Amino acid sequence: MFTGIVEELGIVRDLRLLPESGLLTLEGKKVLEGTQIGDSIAINGVCLTVVRLNGREFTVDVMAETLSKTNLAELKSGSRVNLERALQLQTRLGGHLVSGHVDGVGKIRRITPWGIAQVYEINAAPALLHYMLPKGSISIDGISLTVIDVEADYFTVSLIPHTFEQTTLGLKGIETSVNLETDLIGKYVARFMGLGTEQSKGKQDLSLGFLAEHGFI
Repeated sequence: MFTGIVEELGIVRDLRLLPESGLLTLEGKKVLEGTQIGDSIAINGVCLTVVRLNGREFTVDVMAETLSKTNLAELKSGSRVNLERALQLQTRLGGHLVSGHVDGVGKIRRITPWGIAQVYEINAAPALLHYMLPKGSISIDGISLTVIDVEADYFTVSLIPHTFEQTTLGLKGIETSVNLETDLIGKYVARFMGLGTEQSKGKQDLSLGFLAEHGFI
């Protein structure tokens, strides 16, 4: 489990793509403090297991499922990536609960300055947008951010200067892909209530009225 608070930017040293898997080697510093083989590190929001350590470099295996559902296959030697170690129980939860299990890939459609911030519009599939709501949490390339608005085919988030400067989003431009993980708690709530499933067709959608009627608020 992670918080979505990026600890450092790492550097891709090698990506070896095999027919149905991959081997990714990266350079880091802070995330390797106390790290052992078998530990989890989030790489652009993807939870992966360290299988090899060599000085300031570490290697992770990447399964076919991960390559198909994330943007990791687009990485090249020299690419910068967001790195975060798995949280400990005594860690301050500065972001939100992030599992590192990416739901899908979105694409940056527009970046607009707004005061000190940068507002990103990001295209996403309806299946992902279903789990987003204004002021809710979203993980973008492993970065914990707050959703501003959700539209028919995209959503918006705002980056403060620190996030823009200290993560890979400040390095990405229009039409660049990003890994998306929707709010973990929201997904469980929707699942338990049968929303967004074939069985839920024709049922009342989630709303404040629905929650009040069933004693949630």
